[in-house]
Amino acid sequence: MTSVFVFGIDGTLTDTPAATVELIGAVARDLGARPTRTEVSAVLGKPPQALFARLLGTCVHDTVTAEAVARYRRRFVTDVLGRGPALLLPGVAEGLDRLRAAGHPLGVATSKVYADAHALLDATGILNRFDTVVGHNMVGRGKPHPDLVVRVLADLGARASRSWYVGGTATDMTTARAAGLRAVGVSYGAYGADPVEALRAAGADHVVADFTSVTEVLLRGAASTARALGGNRPQPAGALP
Repeated sequence: MTSVFVFGIDGTLTDTPAATVELIGAVARDLGARPTRTEVSAVLGKPPQALFARLLGTCVHDTVTAEAVARYRRRFVTDVLGRGPALLLPGVAEGLDRLRAAGHPLGVATSKVYADAHALLDATGILNRFDTVVGHNMVGRGKPHPDLVVRVLADLGARASRSWYVGGTATDMTTARAAGLRAVGVSYGAYGADPVEALRAAGADHVVADFTSVTEVLLRGAASTARALGGNRPQPAGALP
C-alpha cells in the first residue's frame, strides 16, 4: 500500500491567511468589536463559530456569532475566492502533480466547513488533485482531535503508519500525531512569531520553508517508509485493515 499525504489549506496550500485576517477583522468591527490584527491571527484555523465567538466575546451558538459567520461566508466569495489561482503558494500545483504522478493519493483535512474548503480549492484550480476533502462539519470533533485525519484515511483506505500530514500550525502537528501520522510543518505560513520552534515542539518530524521542500520530504519519506515497513509489518491500533 502506498503512502497517503494529507494537507491543511490555509498557509499550506494557499496564501489565504492575510486576506482572511482582513476579512475577519472587518466583520468583527462591523459588529462592534475592535480586535487587533494579532488577535485575529491568533485564532486563524479555528472553525468560524469558535473564531468569532472568541473575538466578539459571545457564545458559539449566540445569534450575534451566527450573524458574524453569515457575513463572513458571504464576503468570503468576493474578498478571498475572487483572487482565484493567485492565492496558491509557489510550487503547490507542480508539487501536487509530482506526488500524484508518483502514485500517492492526496487528501485534505481542514477546519473549514466542507463547502468553504471545496469552493477555495476549486477557485484556486487544485480541487481535482485531491481524492477526498474532509471539512470540520463532517466529523464529530475538530482539531486537535484526530477525527478529520482519520476520516481522510478511511475514505482512502489508507494506513496511518504510511501516511503523512502537512500543515502550518502547532495544532496541525498535534492532530497528525493523534492520528498516528508523520508530520511536516511549513514555516512559510502566517502563524506566529516563531513558527519553527512551535511546530517542532508540537511534534513535527520536519519543518520546511517552501512547498518544493514539502514535496521532496514527502517523496523521500514515503520511499523510506515503504522500505522499512515492507507491507508485512502489523498495523497500529486503530489503523484500517
